[in-house]
Amino acid sequence: MDFLEPAFMQRALLAAVLVGITAPAVGIYLVQRRQALMGDGIGHVAMTGVGLGFLLNSSPVWMATLVAVAGSVAMELIRTYGKTRGDLALALLFYGGMAGGVLLTSLSSTGSNANLTSYLFGSLSTVSSSDVTTIGILAAFVVLVTVGLRKQLFAVSQDEEFARVTGLPVRALNLLVAVTAAVTVTVAMRVVGLLLVSALMVVPVAAAQQLSKSFRATFVLAVATGVTVTLAGTVTSYYQDVPPGATIVLYAIGIFIALTLLATPLAKRRARAAEAATRSCDATVPATRRPADDVKV
Repeated sequence: MDFLEPAFMQRALLAAVLVGITAPAVGIYLVQRRQALMGDGIGHVAMTGVGLGFLLNSSPVWMATLVAVAGSVAMELIRTYGKTRGDLALALLFYGGMAGGVLLTSLSSTGSNANLTSYLFGSLSTVSSSDVTTIGILAAFVVLVTVGLRKQLFAVSQDEEFARVTGLPVRALNLLVAVTAAVTVTVAMRVVGLLLVSALMVVPVAAAQQLSKSFRATFVLAVATGVTVTLAGTVTSYYQDVPPGATIVLYAIGIFIALTLLATPLAKRRARAAEAATRSCDATVPATRRPADDVKV
């Protein structure tokens, strides 16, 4: 347990737990909405916020949060009203965000390519006390939204038209999901990195869906998977000196593959059991006489 002794590892592990909770908690709604790559797009936009933070000598995390929230709102509005040119507008937004981040970082006196890389792929040694405080505040907001409004968000994610008929504020809830996803991206960028955060949103959810069928069970299992892989990846990064973001994502993919292999025979066994039960039920029901049996030819 010597990895708990360094102060930077204590901060990194705390940040990893918060990331492991928040990323799948938001990702489950993105997967339901078939927007699994939304986190990747927000990560590109957040790069401009990181560069702007370096340029203005302010917190890159808070600046990335503001820019990512603005970008997520723009993405949601484009998705809603964008029609045929929506995909082009989203592409310009993503690429412009990445280019803006690189340019602003190069113009700043405090930023460098090495600093930007730590935000792109995550870095354990650079997680400061102020970063942990910021991550904790943002994570609390994400958990409050995803758990407190889970019924409303699930309804909107499943069927927007039905949710609108029932009286739910669909547009406001869609914007709230986008904003929450943006906040989650900035929460996770110090541990996983902006370019890999989308995987942590999606892969634990996909892994949980292999075994669970209900929304609640999927939510709990996805969060448990997220916490497990972030802690395992952080500890492995400390001992093996490998990038934490890449390690965490590979662990998540490994769990997905393992659960998929486990779920396949279980599904077949359940199908055979259900078929056998159906046959047994049919055998116990007495055959009824058909009207045609009474007809004499």
